[in-house]
Amino acid sequence: MIYLGADHRGFELKEKIKQWLLEWGYQYEDMGALEYNKEDDYPDFAKAVAKKVASDQNRKGILICGSGVGVVIVANKIKGVRAGTAINASQMKDSVSDEDTNVLGISADYLSEQAQEIIKTFLETKFSGEERHIRRINKIKELEK
Repeated sequence: MIYLGADHRGFELKEKIKQWLLEWGYQYEDMGALEYNKEDDYPDFAKAVAKKVASDQNRKGILICGSGVGVVIVANKIKGVRAGTAINASQMKDSVSDEDTNVLGISADYLSEQAQEIIKTFLETKFSGEERHIRRINKIKELEK
């Protein structure tokens, strides 16, 4: 299951992402915004998605805001979430392979065509499971205690 969330700046891209996910055969749940509202706030949607992802290791989340950074900051406040953003598919692949990223923050303002490739890479890349990466993730988990 893929959980989606976006504020007003990411709303239009989120709607495109829903179509891509369907084309690729993924199930998703839209955690909001369910309609465009220029007064909404990204922390509300980022928190909802991050909590869903944190409740099950097999879940992933995609969050969209103007910069992609605000949603990542919020998501990383939730224990068990490793959120990141990327400017290209190679960076995204490394993020998932090395850090086992489970939430992706996408910039609606700075990414257009690259977003599709980044998202596909996020969903298709597996964590490497290498000892050094596990060791580093365990150090992150210690910080969450």
